Amino acid sequence: MITRTHLVVLFVCAIAMQLKADPPTRLFDAAGAPPFTILEPGQSPPLDAHDNFVIGPEYKAASENRVTADIPRGLVRQFTIDSRETKIFNPGIARKEFGKVDPNNPNTLIVDTHEIDYQRQITVYIPEQLTRDQPAPFMVMHDGPKGKPNQLLPNILDNLIAEKRIPAIVLIQIANGGGDAQGHQRGREYDNMLGLFAEYIETEVLPRVEQQFDLKLTKDPEGRAAMGSSSGGSASLIMAWFRTDLYRRVLTTSGTFVNQAWPYDPKFPGGAWEFHRTLIPNEAKKPIRLFISVGDRDLLNPNVMRDNMHDWVEANHRMAKVLKERGYEYQYLFCRDSAHGIRNAKEEFLPHAIEWVWDGYGTRPIK
Repeated sequence: MITRTHLVVLFVCAIAMQLKADPPTRLFDAAGAPPFTILEPGQSPPLDAHDNFVIGPEYKAASENRVTADIPRGLVRQFTIDSRETKIFNPGIARKEFGKVDPNNPNTLIVDTHEIDYQRQITVYIPEQLTRDQPAPFMVMHDGPKGKPNQLLPNILDNLIAEKRIPAIVLIQIANGGGDAQGHQRGREYDNMLGLFAEYIETEVLPRVEQQFDLKLTKDPEGRAAMGSSSGGSASLIMAWFRTDLYRRVLTTSGTFVNQAWPYDPKFPGGAWEFHRTLIPNEAKKPIRLFISVGDRDLLNPNVMRDNMHDWVEANHRMAKVLKERGYEYQYLFCRDSAHGIRNAKEEFLPHAIEWVWDGYGTRPIK
């Protein structure tokens, strides 16, 4: 005999299975998607295009990913910042449990947090061609390594710089403060709609980089880029949007332009969802050059919130539409047969994305 208790258990299990299910594959030509141009395997969009493109489902790793003989090789060095030695984000936060939907506001969570101290590793790439007596353009990358550095980005930059496709930029990879999303330090840094993390980098990270490696980093916002994946992607745009005086070039993969900010801020009730719902459509156009990309199997409702603001594909589609409508310098890649983080596709398009983001530097302002 099936009792009410059995039915409740079955219902809860069904919901749990739904939450853990793989995201569905979204089609590039589905209703509501922006118009796309389909590229041939291995083909990159034109550098002068501000439009939407489909790549995949087969990918070929870019030749720029590999070490090339007989070209200058940049130096990669690391150091650590102790949170107890900083003024911003001291102490950090963490949670033990994910949190519960606020019964008075389904757009946010109730989360219990506790204070933590943490170590943040900084990994710096310095190209051999850098002129040390001149302020250097640079790119900040979120979710930098917490251990041994990965050589993929240094290899790409070595090749692009040697071929004079980008300027001799410094790469500053900044590890997050730990955890993920609401109630953790990473979510506090990346998902909240304010310029505090840009201020943290400006006052706590960049001076240490300059001192550690005897560098001068440019103050020109057109010579500064931010890149990241997932919440690191939304963090990159948040930095540029709220501190356009500091950053104007942005590169994102699977950008978390969804409702993941915490604690709740009534000025931005949808968190980063507000970028495409209210901010970009309604505010004055900003001099930001933006590359976005998403996988056809990217995230859809990955947690307990059912607020219709947790679809990564829909969020990036909406971003592309409003960027196009407002005349922004942007490119959007929709990557077939690719999941969150689009790692398989990124092996093919990342050199192009970096070159596109830096295109025009030193010759014209971003419009």
